[in-house]
Amino acid sequence: MKIRVGFGYDVHALVAGRELWLGGVKIDNPAGLDGHSDADVLIHAICDALLGAANLRDIGYHFPDSDAAYEGADSKIILFNTIELLRDAGYTLGNIDATVAAEKPKLSPYIPEMKRVMAEVLEVDIEDISIKATTTEKLGFTGRQEGMAAYATVLIHR
Repeated sequence: MKIRVGFGYDVHALVAGRELWLGGVKIDNPAGLDGHSDADVLIHAICDALLGAANLRDIGYHFPDSDAAYEGADSKIILFNTIELLRDAGYTLGNIDATVAAEKPKLSPYIPEMKRVMAEVLEVDIEDISIKATTTEKLGFTGRQEGMAAYATVLIHR
């Protein structure tokens, strides 16, 4: 069995007047993340980790912000297409460990639903997805509530 590990990182600015989507779940918040798609920073970090683990480049290569097809796109579609690319390359997802850095809102109540939604999209057991949330103790752009960041590590195997 061939085992590979991937790491992903993504960041988006917070802006008023946009919906906030994280892990495929709409979060009640006065500001959302700015981006070409729905700017789901968590899913984007996971996609980059998956693609990197399989040596398939990155999310911008496969789903560029210059492609009108992804304007306003639901990132769950990008996640589904990403796992299909991995399966086509002969890989299976082992597990995901991800962290969202955001000062507000508190994400803990949303994490079970994020895990459920992503497990459904990826067709894996919910136990294969770990999502954590942290603040940056009011430091940096996340601490000033100017944006959010997400980090993801994945294990895949062939």
